[in-house]
Amino acid sequence: MSKADKMIEFLNKCHSVFHATALMEEELKEAGFLKLHENENWKLESNRYYYVMRNDTSIIAFKIPEILQVKSVNIAASHSDSPCLKVKPVATLNDPHYGKLNVEVYGGAIMSTWVDRPLSIAGRAVVKENGSLVSKLVDFDENCAIIPNVAIHQNREINNGYKWNPQVDLIPMVSLKNDEKYLLNKIASQLNIDPNDIYGYDMFLYNRVPGYVWGEEGEFISAGRLDDLACAYTSLQGFKNAYSPNSINIFAVFDNEEVGSTTRQGMASSFLIDVINRIFASFFYSAADVSAIMANSFMISADNAHAVHPNHPELYDSANRSYMNQGIVIKRAAAQSYVTDAISEAVIRQLCERGNVPFQFFANRSDVRGGGTQAAISSIHLCSMAVDIGLPQLAMHSAFETAGAKDVESMIDLFNEFFSSSIIKSDKTIEIIK
Repeated sequence: MSKADKMIEFLNKCHSVFHATALMEEELKEAGFLKLHENENWKLESNRYYYVMRNDTSIIAFKIPEILQVKSVNIAASHSDSPCLKVKPVATLNDPHYGKLNVEVYGGAIMSTWVDRPLSIAGRAVVKENGSLVSKLVDFDENCAIIPNVAIHQNREINNGYKWNPQVDLIPMVSLKNDEKYLLNKIASQLNIDPNDIYGYDMFLYNRVPGYVWGEEGEFISAGRLDDLACAYTSLQGFKNAYSPNSINIFAVFDNEEVGSTTRQGMASSFLIDVINRIFASFFYSAADVSAIMANSFMISADNAHAVHPNHPELYDSANRSYMNQGIVIKRAAAQSYVTDAISEAVIRQLCERGNVPFQFFANRSDVRGGGTQAAISSIHLCSMAVDIGLPQLAMHSAFETAGAKDVESMIDLFNEFFSSSIIKSDKTIEIIK
């Protein structure tokens, strides 16, 4: 099985952000990582592997070499969430003729891509069990909803730039009867519990069309949630298989990037710096020691990039443009929505050369406002050098996205090279050692 096929297999199980992090946790456990809990004291040891989770949607794993040899920290950061439709607390809309779910748009979704396709529902429910509140994964994993388009006969403007109203146009139909407890009963049936024992839920709709590899030579991959689970998956594969004797390697995946990262499980939170401080505190390092090591450290912010659209090449800068299967994308922006500068670009280019990884550049057209990533937000807490990279893809924020199969392998190879290295800064000199 190719690396692209393996990633598709992973994506096809990631029906919610909770399922995605649970799958990553499973891989870490299989690789020998020990689970830590934020509300407990940590007693860490050299030459051991650990991970910790927050909210079941963000996960940080790390490898500690012989601590006295540590000169820096290598960080790969991506995010676990994707634009979608989230079910509201009161889940059923009142309609005598149809059962309809009350949803809202999560993140910057391309709304039209959620219409006229099979949908299901997944997430977590908090239930009462033996007197305690317990979080449970839920996945209906069946075609249970659809958002029907209005026929062109009733909406003659549908092909003339129709403006979607999420409160009206994106309401899923689930049945022909109005059952105000539809969602609770459905969750209860799956968990084999009484509906009255459900005390809360975070439930999301997902596209039921499975991802696949396609093309004349198997050169494309299409799936939901490529942004940004493709980077989470590839960074995890490189992280698991690599080791640096002079650096603490950190694999970090955060939630809520698509809505600004300003949550306790987002990149703007203290999660990452809390973990870093607790690692070094276990070995009695002072705050000054930690600051010095972090100034010597490097973070790769991995979030997918825009490939040139085959039908609209005019939407991209004429020189700084990226294409699928031509390598990882180094992203630059004068506005610092991407934090790459000459130093971090030079580092990532050298890592690519050492790992025989092709690379290319992306910058937005000067008259187009682009998106951003977590990297700039991370500077609130971190003083490490940082670079923004990604896999080139089409239809970003669609319910079904497309990327290049070869780029999956390139990204894994880059992270393997990164996590096998240490990046040491001395005045104006930077050395990459193994």
